[in-house]
Amino acid sequence: MLGQDAARHDTELEALQRGLDLGLTMIDTAEMYGEGSELLVGEAIRGRRDEVLVVDKVLPSHASRQGVVDACRASLKRLGVERIDLYLLHWRGGHPLAETVAGFEELAQQGDIGGWGVSNFDTEDLHELATLSAGAHVQVNQVLYNLARRGPEFDLLPQQRAAGVPLMAYSPVDHGELLDDTTLDEIAETKGVTPAQLALAWVLHQLPDGLVAVKASTPEHVAENAASRDIRFTAGELNALDGAFPAPTRRTPLEML
Repeated sequence: MLGQDAARHDTELEALQRGLDLGLTMIDTAEMYGEGSELLVGEAIRGRRDEVLVVDKVLPSHASRQGVVDACRASLKRLGVERIDLYLLHWRGGHPLAETVAGFEELAQQGDIGGWGVSNFDTEDLHELATLSAGAHVQVNQVLYNLARRGPEFDLLPQQRAAGVPLMAYSPVDHGELLDDTTLDEIAETKGVTPAQLALAWVLHQLPDGLVAVKASTPEHVAENAASRDIRFTAGELNALDGAFPAPTRRTPLEML
């Protein structure tokens, strides 16, 4: 995680700032990543706050009504900002969802957050959320989605699109597991890009109405990620990727990393 190794501080700070220079204006962090991550993000966006969409996440253990408020204000202090743009519940825990949403609503009313969302919510979780009086205020669901983890396409993604809730994908290269795939490597070589760039570009292609949270710890890696936005696929390339990584034909439980 960013911000955990003092020896890498300058490189990671440069990476975040390089991303802003290249128009990668969403920065995703979480209290679970350790306070160093939020401190680093705060340092990177100092003087550039209006350029950035800051996404932060609360731990399930802190997701009572008051716990959400307290955790958010601690994150605001570490970030050095007055508002978190999107504040998410990292995953479901033991606190009632109604309490968590009440905490989110309080924070939104007081201007501490611009809006709130959820992470790692499957279809049943979203159905439960929709029964709450403020459930319709959810702005995003961040889930694991990539070429090797296409389960959300069967039911979760259609459900979210019908409800107008964008999907934010994380781990587009599946923690690096995709990078050894022969089909991905062959197509990437033909296009003159890296397998990681191709995997990210595929997620961007699949989610024109969504968002992608992607990790990068060096300026060079950030530049590669930014260049993925310009990659386009032929029908043949998409068919080849579908052959190597078939779309789901039945419902599967949502995976998470």
